[in-house]
Amino acid sequence: MAESTPYSMTLSLNVLNHLGINLYSNMPAVLAEVVANSWDADAELVSITIDKKEKRIVISDDGQGMTKYDINLKYLTVGYQRREVPEEATTPKWKRPVMGRKGIGKLSLFSIARNIEIHTVKDGQKSGFRMVLGDIEAKIKNKEGTYHPEPIDSSAFDLERGTRIILTDLKKELHQTETALRKRLARRFSIIGSGFHFSIQINGKAITIEDRDYYHKIQYLWWYAKESERYKSFCKNLNMDIPRPNILLPTDYSISGWIGTVKDSGDLKDPDDNLNKIVIMVRGKLAQEDILEDFAEGGMYTKYLIGEVHANFLDIDGEADIATSSRQKIIEDDARYEELKKFIYKELKNIQSSWTDLRNKEGKDKALEIPAIKEWFQTLPPGSKKRAESIFGKINQLTLESEDDRKRLFKHGVLAFESLKYKQNLDALDQISTESLAESLDALADIFGNLDDIEATLYHQIIKERVAVIRTLQEKVKDNALEKVVQKFLFDHLWLLDPSWERATETPVMEEQVSKLFKEIEADLKEEEKKSRLDIKYRKTSGQHVVIELKRPERVVSTAELLAQVDKYRRGIQKLLKAAGRSNESVAFVCVVGKELSDWTDEKAREESAKILEQKNARVVMYPELIDDAYQTYKLFLDKKKEAGRIFELIQSIEGELQ
Repeated sequence: MAESTPYSMTLSLNVLNHLGINLYSNMPAVLAEVVANSWDADAELVSITIDKKEKRIVISDDGQGMTKYDINLKYLTVGYQRREVPEEATTPKWKRPVMGRKGIGKLSLFSIARNIEIHTVKDGQKSGFRMVLGDIEAKIKNKEGTYHPEPIDSSAFDLERGTRIILTDLKKELHQTETALRKRLARRFSIIGSGFHFSIQINGKAITIEDRDYYHKIQYLWWYAKESERYKSFCKNLNMDIPRPNILLPTDYSISGWIGTVKDSGDLKDPDDNLNKIVIMVRGKLAQEDILEDFAEGGMYTKYLIGEVHANFLDIDGEADIATSSRQKIIEDDARYEELKKFIYKELKNIQSSWTDLRNKEGKDKALEIPAIKEWFQTLPPGSKKRAESIFGKINQLTLESEDDRKRLFKHGVLAFESLKYKQNLDALDQISTESLAESLDALADIFGNLDDIEATLYHQIIKERVAVIRTLQEKVKDNALEKVVQKFLFDHLWLLDPSWERATETPVMEEQVSKLFKEIEADLKEEEKKSRLDIKYRKTSGQHVVIELKRPERVVSTAELLAQVDKYRRGIQKLLKAAGRSNESVAFVCVVGKELSDWTDEKAREESAKILEQKNARVVMYPELIDDAYQTYKLFLDKKKEAGRIFELIQSIEGELQ
């Protein structure tokens, strides 16, 4: 007889904390473990009833049920490995490969409930017991090794076969909607639907494949293995499907399932779940939440991906169990998982290339629905067509609020394409030698003529957008709020005052000196003059120094008063410019007023005032007239600027079709 060892290993009930009580984080994952047990019990129907009023969940199935012997040997034995018994590795009636393996899934119930009651019937024998989390925790605290569930009277059970689990004293509020729970469970199992003899109901309504609520979003589908071709019929808005090889090389493992892309990346936003992922299913149940996160893929196409890959070789009887304790993830350094990752990566690169080509073609087709773009496209040489198709494809990949926005981007894509094309022509100028210059004059004339056309078209676009902005201001801004709008935008959008004045240039040193000058001059102003001013700013634009003074809308001033103030600022700024050696630079003044000047007694007096101010390079603009004058100025430009360059005509034609 062997000598007794001084060492021994014992297991504490505390291990339950790590194996199940605190292992699962959400209700769908817990209920999925119960459903998996029902599948393994040869059940055909699993019924889940959620009673929010009573705060109770009941899960019933019509499976084999359990005897007292089964309860103690299998259900209450934590870690019981059914697959170690050959005749139990598949179910007796439907010959299903069982999902359970670790023997700890039933512990997940404690993640959501403190009281668990089990009713079960097998071969007419009824059994029942209750497990209370508080009692188990007391045993753990007292370091006791055995927990005895409380037997309950089974004579009143109305269950004829199978098992019923009643969850009460729930840890989590039943805030999740029935629709959301149905959706989440549908996405965790691939064994629902016809052909599996298995149905899951929530509150009396069966879960269907449609409850996954994503097949209708799929635009392109790549499917693996003949049995996966059926997924095409679920995708009601499918543009194209592509069958793919399903053998992982160099091994002989096979997969099934599918990977798809949606039309818009926004389609993958779901309030109840993240759809931008590729799940791994094993034996019909979710085994890996998202294998996509294992790849450092940053291409645009990844934002459109969704998939469900079935890899049963990850769970083969007789080989190592590579599922984590929560059964929601695979141990990543296993050789089988590494093989799967290699296969998926290869498929992702194939999908990236195919998806780009498909979206480019789709983008081209959408763009060519606009007759003017179609006519333009047909004039391009083959190489240019390919590049234009790429531009349309990239526009097609964008998620936009409306198809009208996409069409407008197609218009700008044409303009950008032409701009790039003529840049290439300019680059070609470097290849022209002085000896051949005379022979190249016609080519040069074409290049520069086209560049003029591009420039005119771009400027026309800018002017048109400005007119739209001004018109919107005209329509939406009330007169009594006009000065607030002017004060907010005028200093930084000088084009409202003069089309030749673009964005102000950065002149920090000069601005600092002028700001100091303003303060000095303001100190000498009379109190009435100070009260009449709303704001004053200095800007430099288009090579000109500009001073803009906003008068308070209710104040009335005269031409003489304005001239006196203008002279003070002019002398000060000219002094600064002279000190900087730039005394030849021009200084302009704009006074924005709310009321007519006191000496504008009639139209003739107003004209005389304007002439006097013009001599000092100054002018007066009234708040109510400012926006209207800007609109008329730009509108006049649009009406007169009608030279018909090729690109100008093309853009005009496209715009006409978009209206």
